[in-house]
Amino acid sequence: MSMNQVQFQKGLSLAEFLTQYGTEAQCEAALQALRWPDGFRCPACGEARHTVFKRNERTYWQCGHCRKQTTLTAGTLFEATKLPLTTWFLAMYLLTQAKNNVSALELMRHLGVCYRTAWLIKHKLIQVMAEREADRQLSGRVEIDDAYLGGERSGKRGRGSENKVAFVMAVQTTDDGRPLFVRIDPLPFTQQAIAEWAQRALAPSTYALTDGLSGFRSLQHVVARHECLILGSGRQSAQHPEFRWVNTLLSNLKTAISGTYHALVVGLSSLYTTMYNYFLA
Repeated sequence: MSMNQVQFQKGLSLAEFLTQYGTEAQCEAALQALRWPDGFRCPACGEARHTVFKRNERTYWQCGHCRKQTTLTAGTLFEATKLPLTTWFLAMYLLTQAKNNVSALELMRHLGVCYRTAWLIKHKLIQVMAEREADRQLSGRVEIDDAYLGGERSGKRGRGSENKVAFVMAVQTTDDGRPLFVRIDPLPFTQQAIAEWAQRALAPSTYALTDGLSGFRSLQHVVARHECLILGSGRQSAQHPEFRWVNTLLSNLKTAISGTYHALVVGLSSLYTTMYNYFLA
């Protein structure tokens, strides 16, 4: 049996991570390189001339033009934090390396912080990931599928259930067929809603592959090429090679939810933003 490319993709081991980011000085150097890759620039006026001094063991940069003072974390996710950067970096590592999601309770144990702090760290990180990816447009070859997520309650089952959240998942692949970027957006499966979504989420040059859902017909007016494959239902449909990656990532999403939110029975719309970013490539 061939190896799954997602499961066996190369990652950063914990030992390597600690070697690179195990001290506060290493984390500060990494943050400084990311924030000012070409050297310090004043966030107020853009001036490069500056002086550096310490106050209460904290480093400050003072602009040589407007005299504004700033710190390495000012204006960032870490502003005003009382936690060391090593804790934040470790949280980022754990959240991005885990295939099946990390609950706030598990994060609490790994970081050695209280539950409230772990919850806040997690939600701040996933919020900035969501904001970073919100405006991304997929292009090239894009696999698109519709699906539902929801809990188990009495009432209508399947499509149209009041207990389900309808969403569209789209996966952009590389020329050699590897997943590159993902979008997961909750929206109704009407032609108008899907057309409006496609205008935001897909570049005009996109080659879109979908199943026979009627709402996807509107894509032909938005993207350069739309191929509709009538697959039917059942296991054969889910294993179709043209939709390999969108089905793989959909399965990962459901596994992450069921493996983390054990008491979840309904109301996934409130958790949707939380789950949005765990599967962005």
